[in-house]
Amino acid sequence: MLMLTPTAIEAVRTITSGENAPTDAGLRISATDGAETLRMAITAGPDEQDQVLTAQGARVFLDEQAAAFLDDKILDTGQDSDGQGGFVLTQQDQSR
Repeated sequence: MLMLTPTAIEAVRTITSGENAPTDAGLRISATDGAETLRMAITAGPDEQDQVLTAQGARVFLDEQAAAFLDDKILDTGQDSDGQGGFVLTQQDQSR
């Protein structure tokens, strides 16, 4: 199952709790092209078939393809070489 770091949890909570955000808003991650392309969007709630992850008030909705692809990943935050912040994915440590 996708894991979220504390900084990712905080980022999701921040972007989904805006002044006019619905109570059940969350970050929805969907996949196309066999999970070669991931899309993120803030939505009012999950789609019917979405897997719902909740962590300390953060809600993440994963469509079936995204859930399968992200099953062994960690969602974190980071900065690119230009100093722009965003989400990053890393592999979970499978040796545990």
